[in-house]
Amino acid sequence: MTMGTVAQMMDLSGRKALVAGGAGHIGRAVGETLVELGANVSILDLDMSACLERVSSLTKIRESSASAISADLSDEKSTRSAVQKTIEKLGGLDILVHCAAYVGTTQSPGWAVPFEQQTVAAWDTALRVNLTSAFVMIQAARTALAASGNGSVVLFGSIYGVIGPDFRLYENTSMANPAGYGASKGGLLQLMRYLATALAPQIRVNAISPGGVWRDQPEAFQQRYMARTPLARMAKEEDMKGATAYLASDLSAYVTGHNLVVDGGWTAW
Repeated sequence: MTMGTVAQMMDLSGRKALVAGGAGHIGRAVGETLVELGANVSILDLDMSACLERVSSLTKIRESSASAISADLSDEKSTRSAVQKTIEKLGGLDILVHCAAYVGTTQSPGWAVPFEQQTVAAWDTALRVNLTSAFVMIQAARTALAASGNGSVVLFGSIYGVIGPDFRLYENTSMANPAGYGASKGGLLQLMRYLATALAPQIRVNAISPGGVWRDQPEAFQQRYMARTPLARMAKEEDMKGATAYLASDLSAYVTGHNLVVDGGWTAW
């Protein structure tokens, strides 16, 4: 029996992908990876102008490789409609990546504040975006993903969906780690495990859980974080490219229900 080459297994030529949160920082790395490997990509985000800007940068890598669609992921109807429109426009769907999220720097009342000030309204909205929208999108895309023969779902979790935060990192900074962030990411990882079995064997479902990504955080936080990390640095968006290529392509054809932690060894201590 002849084995396929690595180049053949990672080739996404002709495959169709939807990236939720595609206009964001990690969304950029995901979109570039998929386009570089040959896929046609639909970039979904709340801000249409940001989506169009990202599409412009992706089409410089490969012409006619990307398109844009806007949706409010906190709204079920908007989310389902965007998925259906994308499937119709692309003529099917092979890959669904969800990397949209409320994070610690998201500006929303009652969110990135001390625990006693965090509100149920902020919690509810964050879980709608971080967790519920993934459930909705996968449910809406299930038939198309199953029909593709290459169905792959990649959800972006976090180390804080696996472990608790070390609040010493944040002392004397303006940074925060809302309870709803870790709760939503932990829920997302369990949703991944559930769907890996529920949607098998037609669709593979996996997750990538990044550690802290450098985004010009306060110097004190950076130094504490790096001292706590075996590889002695924070992550870069580029660090997500290899993990994305692996889980989106046939390189991981026999992998489902797996959480690929990309954290520089943070959780290995």
